[in-house]
Amino acid sequence: MSAVSALRWRAGALELLAQRRLPGVQQWLHCARVEQVAEAIGDMVVRGAPAIGIAAAYGVVLAARAAYAADPAGWRQAIGTDLTRLRDARPTAVNLAWAVARMERRLAGLDGGDPELALLAEARAIHDEDLAANQAMAAYGAALIDPGSRVLTHCNTGALATGGHGTALGVIRTAHAQGRIAEVFVDETRPWLQGARLTAWELQQDGIPARLVVDGAVAWLFAHLRPAWLIVGADRIAANGDTANKIGTYTAALAARAHGARVMVVAPLSTFDPATPDGAAIAVEERPAGELTQLAGQPVAPAGFPAWNPVFDVTPAACIDAIVCEHGVIERPDASRMAAFLASAGR
Repeated sequence: MSAVSALRWRAGALELLAQRRLPGVQQWLHCARVEQVAEAIGDMVVRGAPAIGIAAAYGVVLAARAAYAADPAGWRQAIGTDLTRLRDARPTAVNLAWAVARMERRLAGLDGGDPELALLAEARAIHDEDLAANQAMAAYGAALIDPGSRVLTHCNTGALATGGHGTALGVIRTAHAQGRIAEVFVDETRPWLQGARLTAWELQQDGIPARLVVDGAVAWLFAHLRPAWLIVGADRIAANGDTANKIGTYTAALAARAHGARVMVVAPLSTFDPATPDGAAIAVEERPAGELTQLAGQPVAPAGFPAWNPVFDVTPAACIDAIVCEHGVIERPDASRMAAFLASAGR
């Protein structure tokens, strides 16, 4: 279990570890208003699909508190704009909409009076359930890895991206503790370097042997150092198993498959989106060019140079060997296997 935490509820407010300042500065941001939570999600102060969903759930608590204080009789109508603001903060991660929808269902079931305590209990339940799911999927995923393996992971899927322990990085943590992983390779993950800044930091905190590689070295890595697995998270998994994740995942998956390595996607059931038939229907977020043409505020490209900056890509199910969630493993995912699994899991 990691000691790292991405978010916490303290003294009636949400506190977020400012991930864009890691690893050099460990700063907690105090969010007492829903607007601050939505802005933090949009600005990637908090990131990672499960963590975004948990943050949004706590954001609903803050929205309801403010709405009820302003108008105890009409707060339900007033809160609608705030829920939309949270839901629209980032478009690709399905956990965000899922968490807001769950909080809305809890809202609908309230009889009257101050909603804060009931909503806070629901937000805490979402947080606790995510941590329990991480532990369960870590056990399922670790069992797929042969002892002494090397693995590659992309982006950050650890405690910083979830309620704790992690999805793909949770599998790596558990597998390392079981002696199944000898070394982890971490690619930088452009453009925000979540691998170099965040995953490397988490692995260092836990004392797990790891080395950093540039994104462009992934195919050469699989050709020469032979990682057995690419282990990644997901922001949305379509009904046929196509998976949206941080940009560069598809590239890494193609390299892995070309060199005989296997590809594991690790994500909670809340990331599965049976209403989205396939990857072509997933909205892929594009972010400002400045995130690509600058690094930490310093230009790395000519002033005014245009950029195309999608921050997710979609890995086809045909490139994935196993999708792991808290309910088990889907091997060689396709539409029929996904449907059967989701039915057995009650989705």
